[in-house]
Amino acid sequence: MFVASKSRTLVQGVRYISTVGNRNNSVGLIGLGQMGYGMAKNLALKATSPVYVYDLNQAAIDRITTEFPHVKVARSPVELSEQASTVITMLPESSHVEKVYETLLPSLDSSSLCIDSSTIEASVAKSVADKVRSKGGFAFDAPVSGGTLGADAGTLTFMVGAPSVESFDSIKPLLSLMGKNVIYCGDNGTGQVAKLCNNMLLGISMIGVSEAMHLGTKLGMDPYLLASILNNSTGRCWSSDTYNPYPGVISTAPASREYTGGFSNKLMAKDLRLAMKAAEGCQTTPELGTMASNVYQKLSTTKDFDSLDFSSVFKWISKK
Repeated sequence: MFVASKSRTLVQGVRYISTVGNRNNSVGLIGLGQMGYGMAKNLALKATSPVYVYDLNQAAIDRITTEFPHVKVARSPVELSEQASTVITMLPESSHVEKVYETLLPSLDSSSLCIDSSTIEASVAKSVADKVRSKGGFAFDAPVSGGTLGADAGTLTFMVGAPSVESFDSIKPLLSLMGKNVIYCGDNGTGQVAKLCNNMLLGISMIGVSEAMHLGTKLGMDPYLLASILNNSTGRCWSSDTYNPYPGVISTAPASREYTGGFSNKLMAKDLRLAMKAAEGCQTTPELGTMASNVYQKLSTTKDFDSLDFSSVFKWISKK
């Protein structure tokens, strides 16, 4: 059973888990990449208590502190956890998460709330949770959906694996500062299961939308009209109505800025590898998932495509 000793307020009008002292009224975020920066921005805008950040990239640190001078900078992950008992991590891969938490473990205690929003293997999420639990703290796998647009707008969906419903309820107000949907998925690791299934479907749908937009425009359809028809018909999906891969159709999508500043092909390829590994572990073979994984492995190792947003699969298809 999750027990909170005293209430603290990190969100205006909302009281949740807390102990005494400034550390226990502070939140820290490690990882200011494409997603992490948007999350940190929303914390800086909405949290009523101190916000700490840490990243290896000094340019990312300079950017957030220029935009939000009240955000505090930690010199290391350990220093951040010493200043904030609630720590959010948003990192590229399982190995990065394991390394950061090995560093953090000595500074964790019973007041520690560790929320990992990276997309990693469910087994790693469970292992990290066990280690945090051994220090008396609480760990949550809380990967997100919504892309860089959702991170920036504070409209992400959080898929949360938690030690208990009570512990989930204690962090929901904080996650709600960064997202519009915060969903309890079950025990530790289930958040990652939901995320891998979502991203497998996302990769498949982006390839499908790209092929449809390519075929339609090659056959003479106006891309704006075609997208409008798809978005009001049974082919409608997020990859078409929010993140359309055809340049110019949606002004805020990466396709309209030459596929920069989004969710890279490298990261999509990584997520699909994780999904395929998970599928193998439970003796199933997703046919379209395997196809999508193969496509994004090619893009992630193709010069001039590896770091582009994953919607650049449209550009890749168009050049074939």
